[in-house]
Amino acid sequence: MFLSTARGAAVLVIALAALSVSCGADPAPPSRVAGASASASASAQPSDQRSASPGGESSATGAATDGAAVAPEEVRNAFAGLQATLNDSCTPGECAYFLGRVDKELARLDRAMKSDPKGPGHFPEPIALIAKLDAELGDDRTFENLKKHEKSLIGTRDKINVWMQGHPDDYR
Repeated sequence: MFLSTARGAAVLVIALAALSVSCGADPAPPSRVAGASASASASAQPSDQRSASPGGESSATGAATDGAAVAPEEVRNAFAGLQATLNDSCTPGECAYFLGRVDKELARLDRAMKSDPKGPGHFPEPIALIAKLDAELGDDRTFENLKKHEKSLIGTRDKINVWMQGHPDDYR
């Protein structure tokens, strides 16, 4: 009995270790995180501290600056994260989370497309749509600003979804 319990515990430890690795830290730079506490702390930082993250990312879009390309499946994974927001909406009590998540998923997709081995020129429309949204939002990722630009935020998500549906080789 002890041997089977020990094996079960070992399997559990391995599964938890694998899960913790796959659920690693959020890759979005602090400037892309919405919510009162995150935006308050981001607003309190000087702009040069917000523009670079520990992972070598910079700017509001979070483009990689170290020249390292990401694995091809990163675009697929980032697009899946964005698609996961399609059935959600800005409901009372969840609106800040929802808008922040859409913003974060767009930033993640932008980074993945810019770092994809095919090159950023392979994804011109989505990258341009995100750049336009970033220009509208500026450095302000507070809930109030995301809510003010909700139509643009959701419109950008939806346009990118349509574009990606027309390019299934990029996400399947």
